[in-house]
Amino acid sequence: MEKDLTQGNTLKLIISFCIPLIGGAIFQQLYNVVDTMIVGRFVGVDALAAVGSTGSLNFLVIGFVLGLTQGFGIPIAQSFGAREHKRMLQTIMNAFYLCIFFSIFLTLLTHFTTDTLLTWMQTPENIFKQSYHYISIIFYGLTCTIAYNFLASISRSLGDSQTPLLFLIISSVLNVVLDLIMIINFQMGVQGAAFATVISQGISAVLCFIYMAKKYPQLRFDQHARQINQNLIMKLINVAVPMALQFSITAIGAVILQSAVNTLGSQKVAAIAAAQKLSMFFTQPMDMMGATMATFAGQNLGAKKIGRIFKGLKEAMLLVIGYGIIACLFMIFFGKYLTLLFVSGNEISVINDAQQFLICNSLFYFVLGILFVSRNTIQGLGKSALTMLAGAAELIARSAVAFLLVAPFGYQAICFANPIAWFAAIIILIPTLLVLLNQLKKDAAN
Repeated sequence: MEKDLTQGNTLKLIISFCIPLIGGAIFQQLYNVVDTMIVGRFVGVDALAAVGSTGSLNFLVIGFVLGLTQGFGIPIAQSFGAREHKRMLQTIMNAFYLCIFFSIFLTLLTHFTTDTLLTWMQTPENIFKQSYHYISIIFYGLTCTIAYNFLASISRSLGDSQTPLLFLIISSVLNVVLDLIMIINFQMGVQGAAFATVISQGISAVLCFIYMAKKYPQLRFDQHARQINQNLIMKLINVAVPMALQFSITAIGAVILQSAVNTLGSQKVAAIAAAQKLSMFFTQPMDMMGATMATFAGQNLGAKKIGRIFKGLKEAMLLVIGYGIIACLFMIFFGKYLTLLFVSGNEISVINDAQQFLICNSLFYFVLGILFVSRNTIQGLGKSALTMLAGAAELIARSAVAFLLVAPFGYQAICFANPIAWFAAIIILIPTLLVLLNQLKKDAAN
């Protein structure tokens, strides 16, 4: 089940590794999409707005978790590529210790700050209580989120992108069933949707752990591997924490922008909620191509095959640009009809606002694809701190839209906030990536 990305046809390897990741990402998005869809259709527009208003806050915390666990996977992939088995086992165990620490820390942090953050975000009064209940439950389940994503990161680092997909499919089906039972049968509202998500992800993590314990005989941790290694701890922190902060810095901009959206009323909040769920669903293939390049770059850096990184990067860029164009055309012609998954047909204003957002964003999907690939490649090369500058650029761009453009231009400014942020990020990422690769090429020649 392991896949060595350091030899063989680069394009074929990248595509075959990425396809299961795309499947996994799509099923993972189903957690949120199904929550939103069932809430919007069976509870009401206010409930939909309540879930949607927490999206950026959710991204702030969950994004940190995703960045952290992906970052832990980079040194693991490098050790795997370098054929350093003992060091790989040590790295996995020390990353596990860090996961325990961050699970406790983030759960306590969100417990004491969620109410204040929702207030700062100017969450409309008529949906505040539902928003708080929903996101609080999600945050109490952070241990499940960290557990699953860490196990998935280990699998990807070893070249296995199929195992995480298998258990996400199981978990997603369970999530749908629990959503329907808790919301329709037990009438638990947004709280039922949150419980369904946490329970489903927890089960996915447990099943993934049991399966990996049986199917990965090389993952046997002796006393030496289980020892705390301060040097490895520092390396993991130096790689993973900047990646996590990069996600969170980007998310802070989204939180600020959401504050501006909240001032426009619950109808606009609902439209953005539906549109963002659809947009995230259709941009997952580009995001997963980026995740593929992180593993690809990490393994090949460990094997000192810099030329393969150049070749794989070019091919990945062409793939995401092509997909971005296709996804844009799909959104232009069919995006309006997809919003009917979230609201009833008589919510005309919500549907039209969602369609406007989808079109304005999808026109620049190709830029987002370039962002994903370049950022993840830099992270795969172990230079994740450099990507924080791009995250800061996104934060500044979204904040500028929120503070300077929403007042005079209203909802139209919100629709172009993401593309403006994407452009701001790649202006930094592309030159950074080129300089880094050229330096690695010179070092390899010497």
